[in-house]
Amino acid sequence: MNQNRLFRLTRIRLALYYAVVMGLILSLCAFGFYSSVFHAHVVALDNEIESIAGTIHDTIEPKLPTPGHLEPAVRQLFPNLSMCIGANCIQQQPDTKRHVVGAFDKSNYYIRFFDINGRLIATAGNYPEGISTNFNKKTWQFVKDRQGNEFHQLTMHLHTRYNGDWGYLQIGRSLEEFNYYLDSVKLVLILGLPIAMGIITAASWWLSGLAMQPIYQSYRQIQQFTADAAHELRTPLAATGATVESALLSPQLDEEETRDILQTIHRQNQRLTTLVADLLMLVRLEKQPIKQRSQCCLEEIISDLVEEFEAMAAAAGVTLTSVKGAPIPLNIIGNSDQLYRLISNLIVNAIQYTPPGGEVTVFLNRNDYYAVIKVQDTGIGIPLQELPHIFDRFYRVSSDRSRSTGGSGLGLAIVSAIVSVHKGKLNVESELGKGSIFTVQLPLDATAIKKKSSISLLKRLYRSLCNLK
Repeated sequence: MNQNRLFRLTRIRLALYYAVVMGLILSLCAFGFYSSVFHAHVVALDNEIESIAGTIHDTIEPKLPTPGHLEPAVRQLFPNLSMCIGANCIQQQPDTKRHVVGAFDKSNYYIRFFDINGRLIATAGNYPEGISTNFNKKTWQFVKDRQGNEFHQLTMHLHTRYNGDWGYLQIGRSLEEFNYYLDSVKLVLILGLPIAMGIITAASWWLSGLAMQPIYQSYRQIQQFTADAAHELRTPLAATGATVESALLSPQLDEEETRDILQTIHRQNQRLTTLVADLLMLVRLEKQPIKQRSQCCLEEIISDLVEEFEAMAAAAGVTLTSVKGAPIPLNIIGNSDQLYRLISNLIVNAIQYTPPGGEVTVFLNRNDYYAVIKVQDTGIGIPLQELPHIFDRFYRVSSDRSRSTGGSGLGLAIVSAIVSVHKGKLNVESELGKGSIFTVQLPLDATAIKKKSSISLLKRLYRSLCNLK
């Protein structure tokens, strides 16, 4: 397929389309995944900050009697508390004996207290250096310190125990861990996307080849069919043309010569007519369902055909016989003309490829749901490697194109097509130098099967009644 420029370019284009579409889908999925992870972590982070801020707020508000003043009881709750006077913050000495609430003891959190006028009163926790001390009432903020580290900050309003305005509480959390995790996710996606695209490209190339394989096979079959049909048509046309040309070159033709020329032209015309009829029959069998269905008796068809081809078999020195194994007539629903053609093609094929002194036997039997027809010969046989191709159009086992048998190479293709439209099965067994067996299984008439089943049931019931007596 890759040797054909048209199919190679089509495969490349198809693989490229696959890769681009899958790449876009994968990129959208990666973006959606990253957005989902980011959103989930932001929500979790906000919930965590709100939870800690709410705990601090509810704990210290009852201990704030004076606006803008932190009572000693409040100071004892926070580690590393620093009181701020102007721009300077002085850290108080930690009391090792005091109890610290776990929610306040966070290494990646800091806390700031502002009075009602926005003046910084105190800080606690892991307070970053260089962070702006300018007060901002905005509830949620992203702020940075001097080194560029990011923090997520929440601002809450504080009241005194008497429900007056005390000031503001700000609690911030470092985003270093959060950003590290997101950077890891980005790195995985950035490195993983090219690798995935490489795998997708390779898979697209393989899938495009797989998808185009049936098309390429059909294309090759059409090519082969066209070449074979042209070859088959060329032979009789060439013979007819040569005959007509020789007749035109003759100065005078007597009656006998004229008759010979006309017979030659008629013979080649018959050959062309048969070939075209076979091709049309194959096309109709493939595109149209069976028409004119009726009940066909296979025993009568085989008997008629054996009687018809006895003279042909005798001329070839071959013995043609039939053997019936079924006790009752075998009927199927189908097209009688097509069934005649099916069995006659098998018989003629067997006679033509059986040497003088050989035998051709037609067996008729049945199993549970199928009528079984076997055509067995003692002919030259078929090589094992040729068996898968013998039902192809214009295919011949022998490479000799002399047409000594007069066939066109369509007989077994027609057999296969007729069996297919009758929902049957076709099998061949052959051994080189010993002969071949073609087996056809055709579905039996459902009415006959039901009738036989009813008779069998009545017989069993009758035997049961007799045993009871």
